[in-house]
Amino acid sequence: MALSPCVRNCCLDQHDCCLGCGRLLTEITEWHQANEQRKTEIVQQAAARRAERPVHPLNYLAADPSE
Repeated sequence: MALSPCVRNCCLDQHDCCLGCGRLLTEITEWHQANEQRKTEIVQQAAARRAERPVHPLNYLAADPSE
């Protein structure tokens, strides 16, 4: 079973791609109706988009100030 890649950090860029999970808006809205094969495809495509995205300096901030 493919788990949703949602990280509850939803913010779409100029291409309607979520900066949190990497899914396109169409993939986000399709998720609950998609079969397992399609969900797996969406997860793989979202991961590829996240890997291609330039790293923003704020991504290096530690969630815990002690880190």
